[in-house]
Amino acid sequence: MGTTSGQFDIYYGIVWGARTALLVGVLVVASSLLMGLIVGSISAFYGGAIDDILMRITEIFMAFPFLLAALTLSAILVPLMGRGIWPSVIALVAFGWMTYARLLRGDILAAKERDFVLAARTIGAQDSRILIRHVLPNAIFSTMVLASLDVGAIVLSFAALSFLGVGTDIGYADWGQVISFARDYILSLDTYWYIIVYPGIALVLFGLGWNLIGDGLRDILDPRMRGKES
Repeated sequence: MGTTSGQFDIYYGIVWGARTALLVGVLVVASSLLMGLIVGSISAFYGGAIDDILMRITEIFMAFPFLLAALTLSAILVPLMGRGIWPSVIALVAFGWMTYARLLRGDILAAKERDFVLAARTIGAQDSRILIRHVLPNAIFSTMVLASLDVGAIVLSFAALSFLGVGTDIGYADWGQVISFARDYILSLDTYWYIIVYPGIALVLFGLGWNLIGDGLRDILDPRMRGKES
């Protein structure tokens, strides 16, 4: 597959960059999902002033453009933590949990009015048990589908941060960094096209794969889709 500036092996970057992509994608989405689950569950289940405060905080975070906010926070964290995956991971998590919180809140608001929740309250079940054992299992499906779809998008955002210089160390296997090496050959990409094409194909296939997984989960978990198939 050729080499880039500094004789960085593109094949090495593609193969081991898949490990970086999978680690970052799953870690960021899992952490964002956990934060969104906590905020959305507490907000929807208890309502009132708690709901107002948590949703206003969520809306403040949502007001910032995602990639620009992540880029700014990563640039702040790099001098404090050093180059690596962690500044970008923290930045992507910090500005990536709000969609999960809003979506889960809406599903829980609908689920907590169901008869089985009223029955659990009638027999004296505690709020924590009602939320964890009864409400969440019936409200989390759409959020899980969204999370599986977001893995590919998060890897694209991480690659963008690496391309802009606030990602991994130079020489670390990451698809965005491999693409950034093409800037040295911007006037002769007709000859050195492979520097962009191979990592670009890897990013497209990775994102497409997770989109297909998300579509499959939606078909499996959504009872309306099962009804159409039957």
